[in-house]
Amino acid sequence: MYRQLDPERIIDTCAYLQRRIEYRFPGSGLGRVAAEVQDIARAASELSQWLAKPMPLVRGLVAIALAGLAALVVLALRAKQIDFESTGFSDSAQGVEAIINEIVFIGIAVFFLLSIETRIKRRRALKQLHELRSLAHIVDMHQLTKDPERIADPSIRGLGGAVKRQLTPFLLSRYLDYSSELLALISMIAAMHVQRFDDAQTMEAASGIEALTIGLSRKIWQKISLLDRDLDEAPPDPPLAASACDPAAEQSTTG
Repeated sequence: MYRQLDPERIIDTCAYLQRRIEYRFPGSGLGRVAAEVQDIARAASELSQWLAKPMPLVRGLVAIALAGLAALVVLALRAKQIDFESTGFSDSAQGVEAIINEIVFIGIAVFFLLSIETRIKRRRALKQLHELRSLAHIVDMHQLTKDPERIADPSIRGLGGAVKRQLTPFLLSRYLDYSSELLALISMIAAMHVQRFDDAQTMEAASGIEALTIGLSRKIWQKISLLDRDLDEAPPDPPLAASACDPAAEQSTTG
């Protein structure tokens, strides 16, 4: 049970993180991004199940096409029987060359037909992975303006335009930590697409998202390390059991 990602656990974790963000930062853009991550996690769970199942209609049509192609090959070979005794060497060589060319084209056609199902699944998987990549960049945009120097140096807090809410070192650390957790969840959701679908291009795209989220998280943790010495004393996040059972219990637990 610990060798594969559990989609339901990932969805529950996304929901819990979204509640944590809304509790600390009600109505924030990061909370809306977390809701989008939760929605795409549900879609990824359904897509993962769909990717693992065969497509009977496509396979049936491919089988019919292959049978028709095989019949055409048999007819073509009968029509182009080469008699080396009655024909010259030049004519025989041309006949052999024509047969080889036909075999190559037939092989390409067979490969095309057999890969139709994989290409259909790949197209859907890559489309959703592209959405995940966009979400990762959106998370990075939200945390990009959260500068620890504004907390440490009051003289530069007003630079860069108006700020919707004034963040303490603790709240800024929470915001950055939530951003890093969102990136980790995006990476897990990307991995869900390939754990039951063995396709090189899809796996490469999922690995690219994992590398992207790791790089973005590294930048976030550099900011968090600058805040460690300035953190305010504040109560910890609500426990998972309380918030999972009742969102109202989260408020009572955290004060």
